[in-house]
Amino acid sequence: MFDFETSVTGIEFKVRQLADEVARLRRLVSEKDGHCHELEEALKNSEKTVNNLKEENKLLKLGNKLSEKGESAEIKLKINQMIRAIDKSLDILKKGDGNSIGIG
Repeated sequence: MFDFETSVTGIEFKVRQLADEVARLRRLVSEKDGHCHELEEALKNSEKTVNNLKEENKLLKLGNKLSEKGESAEIKLKINQMIRAIDKSLDILKKGDGNSIGIG
């Protein structure tokens, strides 16, 4: 009878150890998921910043061309084209699902 009870006790101990390990690993996975979500948000913010900086760069280049060459007609044409593209984008957002992102 002693061997049977010893075996059962040993099995119970190992089961408790496994349950503790599973709980620890679940906590770890949860922490890593949270960290991953934070990194994804940081990446999105970085991408937005990069896109904004690209647009600012385009505008600065246009401004530099204006001051360097003095070809105001060409610059005005490019600026008007950009304004039209922005207006079209805003119209699309207003007609589409613009309300879901706070436009309109």
